[in-house]
Amino acid sequence: MTWDYFISILIPMLEGSKMTILLFLIAIVLSIPLGFLLTLAVKSSFKTLSWLAQIYIYVMRGTPLLLQLLIICFGLPMIPGIGQYLVLDRFVAACLGFVLNYAAYFAEIFRGGLLAIDKGQYEAAKVLGLNKWQTMTRIVVPQMFRIALPSLANESVTLVKDTALLYAVAVPELLHFAQTAVNRDFTIMPFFVAGAIYLVMTLLLTLFFKWIERRYTFE
Repeated sequence: MTWDYFISILIPMLEGSKMTILLFLIAIVLSIPLGFLLTLAVKSSFKTLSWLAQIYIYVMRGTPLLLQLLIICFGLPMIPGIGQYLVLDRFVAACLGFVLNYAAYFAEIFRGGLLAIDKGQYEAAKVLGLNKWQTMTRIVVPQMFRIALPSLANESVTLVKDTALLYAVAVPELLHFAQTAVNRDFTIMPFFVAGAIYLVMTLLLTLFFKWIERRYTFE
């Protein structure tokens, strides 16, 4: 593989990686708060809300993300009567699928974090005269995030790799350009270049989360 050829396949793949990074940012920014809301819904004293949240989490975690993307992109427009109103841009549909799917996983991570908090924390907050809102925002949530941080980091790395599923719904991202180069040039090298780009992205994300973990540790 010559240097000129390497540059010729690298440039389009870097362009495709912009779509990969954009999807990741949208998914992570929206799915984490949605996941936290789902966790609160599961723990709600309103049984119907809790039941619905648990069913949602079970369905989203129990079915493949690829299947969910295909349903949103190609299935919803086929619904009789209302399908014409459910036709979405492929990238928008993919973002919706990722957010809805990963929110369910983050909800379970947050639930585990809440379960790990000692009951004495709630009793201590009550003794100090804190109301429920103050207890949640000042005592519970900071500890929950600290406990859940390693799992959040792992799930975020998985999210980066799952962005390759954009290829299945015809969104031109990193893997799309790698596959195009492979088909055009009859060489496997573009796959290795794409793999290296994914490794760099996951490495940077891992270092970022390790920095956050160290910051929490020393606070």
